[in-house]
Amino acid sequence: MNIAKFKPCLRAAAGAVSLFFVGLAGAGTLEVLVLDRDGKPTPDAVVIVLPAAKGTPRNPLAMTAVVNQEKQQFTPAVTVVGVGAKVRFTNSDPWNHHVRLGTPGAPVGASDGQSVMLEGKQDGKPASSAVFTMDKPGALGAALLGCFIHSRMSGAVYVAESPWTVKTNSQGVALLEDVPEGAASIKVWHQAQLVEKAPLQVNVHSAPAKATYQLDVAPRRRS
Repeated sequence: MNIAKFKPCLRAAAGAVSLFFVGLAGAGTLEVLVLDRDGKPTPDAVVIVLPAAKGTPRNPLAMTAVVNQEKQQFTPAVTVVGVGAKVRFTNSDPWNHHVRLGTPGAPVGASDGQSVMLEGKQDGKPASSAVFTMDKPGALGAALLGCFIHSRMSGAVYVAESPWTVKTNSQGVALLEDVPEGAASIKVWHQAQLVEKAPLQVNVHSAPAKATYQLDVAPRRRS
């Protein structure tokens, strides 16, 4: 057998393997715990990681999402999407609801011209729905959800300015994967935190890392 003719193939394969491992070595996993003012874990907080180095996360941001109105609640309470995402709001309750998109700090009842009424669901008929395009990223573009009829209804849609943006789970933890190694800033957004806090500075390595971020407020727990 002539081994020489296989050498180019072997070199190409070795090069591919080398590049593969280099790509993996340049990113790490970051676990962020968000606490409220009283030191309790905070669910549904939005954790934004802004790495200094460039990279691409394994799981891209959602460009479509569905928010359901059911039992006089927006479900999920917080939705994270990418810039330009289409969000469909559906009313599964038997009575009418509004979808009101407000902005943080705006007067109560303000709609910024973005609101629609969805008729209550009738037996045997599809639920009424409406689609909004979310194209303004960051804290100033966060949409606070409400209903003119039922004031207790609340929720939020956050349009991420970084592809490394995840909301916390019921234990107040957000897990971010494939974060480029090196310096990074951590910001946290919560609709109850009206004054933005200074970002937390961290260094990301290939080994999993943890960080803790504490809010200045104690958000009311969703019932």
